Amino acid sequence: MQIIVFEDTRVLELQPLVNLKPVYGLYTGFRTLREKLEYFTRDGVQLTYHVRRYLAAFYAEQHPEAIINRLDERDVLLINGRLVCNEAAARVILEGAFEPGKAYMQDDTLLFARIDGSQLVTDGVMPDLFDTALLADELICETVTGFRVLEHVWDVIAFHPDELLRDAETLELGHIDGDVHPSVALVNRNNIYVGAGAVVRAGAVLDGEDGFVAIGSGAIVDPQAVLMQNVSLAPWSRAKIGAKIFSNVAVGIASKVGGEVEDSIIEPFANKQHDGFLGHSYLSSWCNLGAGTNTSDLKNNYSQITLRRAGQSCPTGLQFLGLLMGDHSKSAINSMFNTGTVVGTGSNIFGGDFPPKEVPSFSWGGCGGFEHYDVEKAVETARKVMERRKVTMSSAYEVMFRTVADGGSRYSFF
Repeated sequence: MQIIVFEDTRVLELQPLVNLKPVYGLYTGFRTLREKLEYFTRDGVQLTYHVRRYLAAFYAEQHPEAIINRLDERDVLLINGRLVCNEAAARVILEGAFEPGKAYMQDDTLLFARIDGSQLVTDGVMPDLFDTALLADELICETVTGFRVLEHVWDVIAFHPDELLRDAETLELGHIDGDVHPSVALVNRNNIYVGAGAVVRAGAVLDGEDGFVAIGSGAIVDPQAVLMQNVSLAPWSRAKIGAKIFSNVAVGIASKVGGEVEDSIIEPFANKQHDGFLGHSYLSSWCNLGAGTNTSDLKNNYSQITLRRAGQSCPTGLQFLGLLMGDHSKSAINSMFNTGTVVGTGSNIFGGDFPPKEVPSFSWGGCGGFEHYDVEKAVETARKVMERRKVTMSSAYEVMFRTVADGGSRYSFF
């Protein structure tokens, strides 16, 4: 039986965070959805990944070992790529007790289905996104409950505290390696991990009293930085001088973080190294927040936060939510973002007041209005940003980036 992790049409509701990555490339906790699935099913199954075609070439570059968009068997088990896998979900997958011809539905989401592979292809090609409503109509539907699934773009933040603790269960807490200066305050060493090659400099505080602190291999914690209450720095990331990082923060590979950060996810190769507050926010890769950028994550009247999606007000049910920013977007110095602001891919925000709560991809401007960001200039800037981190923009990445910048022919990119 071939197991295919697929993207469905609901993935588009998670734009702009999925514009340059498949849905299972999103983070909640310090692992991506793919990493969670592979960790919990490790050595038990081989997974095939279905991904939108404009992403496939670059995703194959990133994961040369992966089987991508290939149908090899008639007997197929589908797994929804929006699934946030845990031990219970993995046990269901590994036991394989799925009946042929059945779809397993949680509310209106098709989570699993065991089908004949011929139902997935037209002229030998799988669709970019599976229409699971149509697929379910051809199958016997059975109701399942208890699975965590990304349904809304804000779910990555809503699920984050629980997922961060779940991910931390796999850490070797209490293992202190690397170069830790004698003046560093290590509070409750049993809740602290410092990987080989990490550097923790003079006067820093790693406080494991009320949660874990994990410093990945090769990461750097600069003097007087304070990390506490569940913080993960991925390998080769950096906490800058005097940073205050606390309460459920995951910092991705090679990212830089400074100022005050709480309850946030920062993907790999992002930059928020200056003073300013970032709370209950998601920064995608290659984002840069200018010095003094601040986000609001709580309304003055403490009411639930709404987002703007396609011009419509969308209630989140959350009291705390800050900035959700797509890849390669940037803010100028002293920028401000209101609660529940969503910024698309490749946008540049500047100006002295709050920009709108919904900023389309490849926009240039701020509170005074926006212009479309010229594609050629956007590509050149992205190439320079990547080169600064010693990453070369491959032709596959450029084609993917241009597809989003041009608006694409198949999708309305946020």
